Amino acid sequence: MSPTLTSCLKTGVVPMSPTTGLYLSGSLVKSDSGFPVPTKLQSIRRRSDRERLRVQAVFSFPPAFLTRNGRAEKQKQLKQDLLEAIEPLERGATASPEDQLRIDQLARKVEAVNPTKEPLKSDLVNGKWELIYTTSASILQAKKPKFLRSITNYQSINVDTLKVQNMETWPFFNSVTGDIRPLNSRKVAVQLKVFKILGFIPVNAPETARGELEITYVDEELRLSRGDKGNLFILKMFDPTYRIPL
Repeated sequence: MSPTLTSCLKTGVVPMSPTTGLYLSGSLVKSDSGFPVPTKLQSIRRRSDRERLRVQAVFSFPPAFLTRNGRAEKQKQLKQDLLEAIEPLERGATASPEDQLRIDQLARKVEAVNPTKEPLKSDLVNGKWELIYTTSASILQAKKPKFLRSITNYQSINVDTLKVQNMETWPFFNSVTGDIRPLNSRKVAVQLKVFKILGFIPVNAPETARGELEITYVDEELRLSRGDKGNLFILKMFDPTYRIPL
């Protein structure tokens, strides 16, 4: 037996390899192959095996949010969080600045999981939607006595005819119809045309009655939109078959 090998077996130190330039130290034990392997090298090998198994696990069993079912569950939970937060706020009429900030943060989380990337190319936008929350003071009219505020507001969109309609219910039943012009697959320019006071007295809208509306989230149940004045609109589907009168 060579002096070098005898020294290795006594000390458990493998001298520098001429190819790697590394020392391996530690007592020698048998590996699964039956050959002596320094314990430090065995430990490195085990750690390497564990890392490889973890990598394999990631690709074999991806985190829930990367799967289709996982995305759907996350989307459902984010929507539920938003709806629960706005429920006590009377469509936003009683929302404090802190409430508005919290709702906006929750809305942005929902918008981040929007399943409809080009809303104006989707039939999901069409129909009659009920407004359940907004930051628009002109719609909420929070400074008026409660009995003079509209109980329910609706917005209808028909992309194929490029029409939009906003409607109030009790006590005044006012409405307004207008034209929309797509600016891209998410945003439209809106030009209001005719107001109907008390639901039947027509009044032409001024030329200045215009704005823009971006649809930031839409599915079969919920739609989020943002106006050019920074207002947030959250609506739930009321009647997907509704058509705006021409």
